[in-house]
Amino acid sequence: QVRLVESGGGLVQVGGSLRLSCAASGGDFSTYNMGWYRQYPRKARELVAGITSGDVTNYADSVKVRFTISRDNGKNTVYLQMNSLKPEDTAVYYCKIERGYWSTWGQGTQVTVSS
Repeated sequence: QVRLVESGGGLVQVGGSLRLSCAASGGDFSTYNMGWYRQYPRKARELVAGITSGDVTNYADSVKVRFTISRDNGKNTVYLQMNSLKPEDTAVYYCKIERGYWSTWGQGTQVTVSS
């Protein structure tokens, strides 16, 4: 059973930065595709950034340039570096890992950007 634990969320002012971490335990981390998603209240969860097992990345248009996803297979961790934060980035951020038809989610971490 793979478990994911997100951390690094919190309260930050407009224009500030945060780095989210998602640590995985169990499983073969290096073979997984991974992604960061965010969810606004009463809205569906949406993809923010993804990274494949081959380190191919993709981003939502709203976060391109500002956000960077990366992974450290030696630490079984995926990161989301968030810069130039905006109030509309306020959401609960979730880490997801997947391989084939299987996937699992972390518990989420709150990011709040105040103006």
